[in-house]
Amino acid sequence: DLQVQSARSDADLRHILTSTTNRSILLIEDIDCGTKVSRDRAKVQDDQQEKEDEQPNRISSSDPGVTLSGLLNFLDGLWSSCGNERIIIFTTNHKEKLDPALLRPGRMDVHIHMGYCTPVGFRKLAATYLGIQDCSSFVTIEKLLQSMTVTPAEVAQQLMKRDEPEAVLESFIQFLEAKRNENGESGAQTEKQDG
Repeated sequence: DLQVQSARSDADLRHILTSTTNRSILLIEDIDCGTKVSRDRAKVQDDQQEKEDEQPNRISSSDPGVTLSGLLNFLDGLWSSCGNERIIIFTTNHKEKLDPALLRPGRMDVHIHMGYCTPVGFRKLAATYLGIQDCSSFVTIEKLLQSMTVTPAEVAQQLMKRDEPEAVLESFIQFLEAKRNENGESGAQTEKQDG
């Protein structure tokens, strides 16, 4: 787990990343949080005209030494060699805020949206955790899921609570109804993105 924001300079970031072994998986969480990676360069240039002392393409506002350019150059350089690549996983809650240069193929090759739980997702989780493909409770659960936003992690947590599938599903329906009432969500379909 790498905190890009903790690096003080491009050299510091390079040292951290090169100290990893070949065939590693690196996780850089919340690349959009508290960073200027989440701002496109046109916005940075506009801000630079307003504030002469602001550095363009800075990743960390508290330690201004790591640049977007430095991160991009590193990704393009070290990781482009064949054979002993490293896999880098970036997480973000706001992909739309990331600089397009970071998102292009060759830097981020696969983009996976982790959305809210859908009826199809619920059925897969029920099969995994409860070993069942269908049940009369599924109709009620699917209607509730279509009317609210619930993460797959919340669903999985609820499905792991008891051994008997029927008891688990009844408890899950109660959880969904309580969550819906707590959030004031109506029975009408809310607009959600499918993952």
